[in-house]
Amino acid sequence: MKSSTDQPDFTQLVNTYGNLGLIDAHNHDASGKQFQMMEDVWTKYKVRNVILFGDVSEHSAILTDSYSWYAYQSNPDFYIPYFSGFDLHDPGSLDVIKDNLEKGYFGLGEIAAASTHSPVLSNVEWKANDPMDGYLPQIYDLIAKYKAPILLHIDPPGGEPVAKLEQALSQHPDTTFIFAHINAYNTPEEVGRLMAKYPNLYADFFAGFSVYNPEGGLQPEIFIPVIRKYPDRFMISTDSGYGLDGGEEKAIEGMYRMLYLLDDPQLAQMIARDNLMNLIQVQSATETQLRAISELEKSTGKSYGKNLSKLEAGKILAQADKG
Repeated sequence: MKSSTDQPDFTQLVNTYGNLGLIDAHNHDASGKQFQMMEDVWTKYKVRNVILFGDVSEHSAILTDSYSWYAYQSNPDFYIPYFSGFDLHDPGSLDVIKDNLEKGYFGLGEIAAASTHSPVLSNVEWKANDPMDGYLPQIYDLIAKYKAPILLHIDPPGGEPVAKLEQALSQHPDTTFIFAHINAYNTPEEVGRLMAKYPNLYADFFAGFSVYNPEGGLQPEIFIPVIRKYPDRFMISTDSGYGLDGGEEKAIEGMYRMLYLLDDPQLAQMIARDNLMNLIQVQSATETQLRAISELEKSTGKSYGKNLSKLEAGKILAQADKG
């Protein structure tokens, strides 16, 4: 496709890259149960999995977390649930997080770790002042035990918020941090500086912002060198089409256009799917899941094996609940 001087259309992109098993690494469609209206779209454009959550760092996120869990239980082969409904200034947040991870959620996010510019997140009730605020340091240590990642919203992507992120990255080397929409209002040079310095930092690339949003500069190609330099720690997402004319479908097209610009089948596979799935598959089944499976084995007479991953255990339990 790259040998042609004509830009491919959306259909051509899907036909070319749809076999990669594209994952949307950052999706808010648990809010308002929007995921129920998106499933045909995801099928049409060959999106194989969605990291699903809803509202961010506010009380209403408790409800949307339950929606992401509901979606996961209905289709554990497609949805990967994260959660955001906890007050990181309350010590009880540690219990909420442990309970959710034990239950089977795969990650925390999106979490408002700093926001003064966002018209939405700068006003949420449970946001952090910076990535070391409140109980975040204890949260980082807790989730490291589960190998669960945390998806952090940080704006502006510089100054004191990023200095505090660097402190968190340095002091919690066993924790996996994902910088949400790392390309938004940022430069490839700054992204490269952070990626070079902190091996526990992963990049969530909001493709539609760079490809289609004028505020993103409409020059997505400037990020290709840094993606190629750190191809094992980038993932791409829609952010549910935030700020884009054309919404989420346009954002999906943006993801495919980044894969086209990358012009490397092996790296495209990593960024479209493998990097994120590696973070999910490394998580072991929890004690809570294993107890539930043990009870299931007693009632069914079946054996589900040992050394299960959280992904495998979650599918077993979801399918059992469906009867």
